[in-house]
Amino acid sequence: MKKGIDVSRHQGNINWGHVNADFAIIRAGYGREVSQKDAQFENNYAGCKSNGIPVGCYWYSYALDVEDAKKEAKACLEVIKGKTFEYPIYFDVEEADQAKLSKSTMSAICKAFCDELEKAGYWVGIYSYASFLKAHISADVRARYAVWVAHTDTAKPNYYGNYGMWQYSHTGRMNGIQGNVDMNYCYLDYPTSIKNAGLNGFKKASETKKTNETKCKTYTVKKDDTLWDIAEKYLKNGSRYKEIMKASNISSETIYPGQKLKIPVI
Repeated sequence: MKKGIDVSRHQGNINWGHVNADFAIIRAGYGREVSQKDAQFENNYAGCKSNGIPVGCYWYSYALDVEDAKKEAKACLEVIKGKTFEYPIYFDVEEADQAKLSKSTMSAICKAFCDELEKAGYWVGIYSYASFLKAHISADVRARYAVWVAHTDTAKPNYYGNYGMWQYSHTGRMNGIQGNVDMNYCYLDYPTSIKNAGLNGFKKASETKKTNETKCKTYTVKKDDTLWDIAEKYLKNGSRYKEIMKASNISSETIYPGQKLKIPVI
């Protein structure tokens, strides 16, 4: 289990070098416009990254229909593009006007936002209070995405179903932050799952390995060839023949006609 915080512009300028948290969920913004990016989002993101604090983010919603949700998703994607997040991107639904909607409408709104982010390659989830989640979002939608449930002043949240994160306090204290801060427990290893899946701006491990591999071309050894001569011709330096041996996975400097060698491309 990890213990973390969630913050927004309401916490002001945070001294992230003093923050002692396993992770942080930062507000990226709210509403339908890119201009509604959280005033501290860039500072908070940079502070987490520069101090080695795994980070996720959330987008506060005012959406009252599916089209609104899609516009909010588009704005969120524009704000977070080019960044990497070790924790999910959460859709924060808790507005009083949203609670007046039917369960099917509110569920469709959550699904619309989350699907747009999933299509863009993000691990997404839904945040709200336990009572809101149960009353206004269908069980199938809650089961489909990551759930971050809020329920304070209790030994455990009054929520049935799986959840990966629990916001248990609005009045926590943390070095580097003036005033109260929300506190959370996380029960899942999101960073490993997200990185292995190649989501949230990360490349899959296999893709990273492939990128780091030296590109080679295949060469068939001819009569009277030597490794030195081949290196001189293709690598412009005969003394680089050991690079050919390494790429070809051979240990002997003796080569023979018809043998296939791997030559690094320069």
